[in-house]
Amino acid sequence: MQTDFTSASESSFAKTKAHQFVENLLEQAGIHLNGSAPFDMQLLGKGVPEQALSRGNLGLGEAYMQGQWDSPKLDEFFDRLMRSGVTDSVSPMALVFHALTVKLTNRQTTSKAWEVGERHYDLGNDFYANMLDSRMTYTCGYWKDAENLAQAQNAKLDLICRKLNLKPGMRVLDIGCGWGSFMSYAAEHYGVECVGVTISKEQCEWAKKQYAHLPIEFRLQDYREINEQFDHIVSVGMFEHVGRKNHRIYMETVARCLKDDGLFLLHTIGKNVTKSTPDPWIDKYIFPNGDLPSIAQIATSIEGVFVAEDLHNFGADYDKTLMAWFDNFDAHWGEYAEELGEQFYRMWKYYLLSCAGAFRARDIQLWQWVLSKKGVVGGYQRVS
Repeated sequence: MQTDFTSASESSFAKTKAHQFVENLLEQAGIHLNGSAPFDMQLLGKGVPEQALSRGNLGLGEAYMQGQWDSPKLDEFFDRLMRSGVTDSVSPMALVFHALTVKLTNRQTTSKAWEVGERHYDLGNDFYANMLDSRMTYTCGYWKDAENLAQAQNAKLDLICRKLNLKPGMRVLDIGCGWGSFMSYAAEHYGVECVGVTISKEQCEWAKKQYAHLPIEFRLQDYREINEQFDHIVSVGMFEHVGRKNHRIYMETVARCLKDDGLFLLHTIGKNVTKSTPDPWIDKYIFPNGDLPSIAQIATSIEGVFVAEDLHNFGADYDKTLMAWFDNFDAHWGEYAEELGEQFYRMWKYYLLSCAGAFRARDIQLWQWVLSKKGVVGGYQRVS
């Protein structure tokens, strides 16, 4: 076994090579180090290219949080970086353990499922109220005919209701109901009754008070514990937390709770490649234990359980949604700056704008699946 001892000059030379390698990669994406374009990367500290090369987005993101680099248009930086495909040529050995953990273990067990609620969704209702729309809708809006965030979110909620052909008196289950945006909209505009489950205490407590006047019930409950039937079921932005080890259990749970003639609408972010690993920076700082599914993984999980009636991709709309969230977050930051600190601001900015860039580059998608248990008689009529 060779001992990894190097002289000072050799170490300096290695870093120089790493720096040059990263610089060449960025230039392939049309990005320059310390360039004049708004999407260029400005180095403000030492060792940033080395961190990015050795630890991927985990190193790049942490360096950004620490103020070691910046880009005036961070969303454009990531759009160019991901669209170019240059990141595919970087496979940091430091992340091998992360990849193996995701592949070999179940990181979304019944006990672990609550972690994302405690660390992310319980950040504070006031914080999210200032970032989101009035219904606190923390999922992709539908911008087809919308001019602002509120219109886009209402359009998305109405789209779901129309895809399910909701009628007064129906009983609907919302798995991962958040602050109740879908259930409140469906109850107010379509006259349905709803039951929603969430793993966030803050969400559950807020929603119970906010919608006490509507025929909707909020439960602090893991989806695997549900055992009753509903006319239709929705899940909007929750499947990303289920994990590949639990996809089949999730689908079987939904099938158990769905009436034979009911529909299940699954709204989820998805990835283009099955054999990939959850982003390590997002996993550590934003959504612990998250795992974006691929079309192949979803298809495998529903085989023999559901018929896929419709698949609708409007992933490009998440770019607009995230940019609107960032504008709101940035405008209200002064209310939280002293409490949360500069590093949190940079972390949250990196999260929102890097994800906006990823959706703009079509590196990740947003799908709405409409599923039935036995196939819709005569065929499902697509709604858009």
